Amino acid sequence: MALSRRPRLLALRALGLGDLLTGVPALRALRRACPDHEVVLAAPRVLEPLAALAGVADAMLPAQGLVDLAWAGEPPDLAVNLHGRGPQSHRLLQALDPRRLVAYGCDAAGHVGPTWDPDEHERRRWCRLVEETLQVTADDTDLRLPVPAGPAAVPGAVVVHPGAAYPSRRWPPDRFADVARALVAEGYDVVLTGGPDEIALAERVARGAGLRRSVVLAGRTDLAQLAAQVASASLVVCGDTGLAHLASAFGTPSVLLFGPMSPARWGPPGNGPHAAIWHGRGLGDPWGHEADPALLRIGVDEVVDRSLAMLHEHPDQLTRRPTPAAGS
Repeated sequence: MALSRRPRLLALRALGLGDLLTGVPALRALRRACPDHEVVLAAPRVLEPLAALAGVADAMLPAQGLVDLAWAGEPPDLAVNLHGRGPQSHRLLQALDPRRLVAYGCDAAGHVGPTWDPDEHERRRWCRLVEETLQVTADDTDLRLPVPAGPAAVPGAVVVHPGAAYPSRRWPPDRFADVARALVAEGYDVVLTGGPDEIALAERVARGAGLRRSVVLAGRTDLAQLAAQVASASLVVCGDTGLAHLASAFGTPSVLLFGPMSPARWGPPGNGPHAAIWHGRGLGDPWGHEADPALLRIGVDEVVDRSLAMLHEHPDQLTRRPTPAAGS
């Protein structure tokens, strides 16, 4: 007698680090709504360690952007579009001929679903989609991850992350350097993080702050190691980027600098130790080629003051270390 096949659910979120983390509450709600399904997450392979920590999928289907999905076997029993409003992402899933598609309504793709709200916070948007289509409660603050097993390179350090995916979200490096110098002068250890393409930026900040090159972790950590560093940090200081969401996921205190996008759309949850600074007068271009004016309105003194206040408010997460010596 043949064994019955376990139904399969395909969730599409083929985006970046912050996108995965803001989607965790909705993905967890999907698992509760469909406990008998094998959940397959279509997302970039590099995010697999965090998907595993979050426990949101049984398997990963490597996917980067809206390219054809290498789905094998019978069509998905349920396909869920946590990627976008369509029509391209809808059609990508429709091409797999799923038995049911859960997605926002899109006339161009011929799909009837809930109405997209452009002003909705990213976490709430995907939770609402799951709630309205699968009749399950989704808590948009359910995003905490367990602490990674691996050790941090510098436990307890303040993590300063000067990079961002687009120039419009990058606070000037000389200002990050001034913040790092001020925190070191107060006796706090500081490390500078970033990807392989942000090594030069992090080194520039280190030089500007008068710190040794050894504090630069940019390009020296994989995602799992970066997660361990953020989970152990006493504070994270960064812009509107994936690392901000990593701080939220671990409950690490953070000071976050917003420019083109309002924290009301992409900011941290209100129930955590996070300070979001935004002096916007409307929404800008998050993919712009120059630093957004709202971001440039944020001054060094404001960031230093908020950082020190956060460190003093959460001393249980603090490890003081000797001040790194100047030099490169």
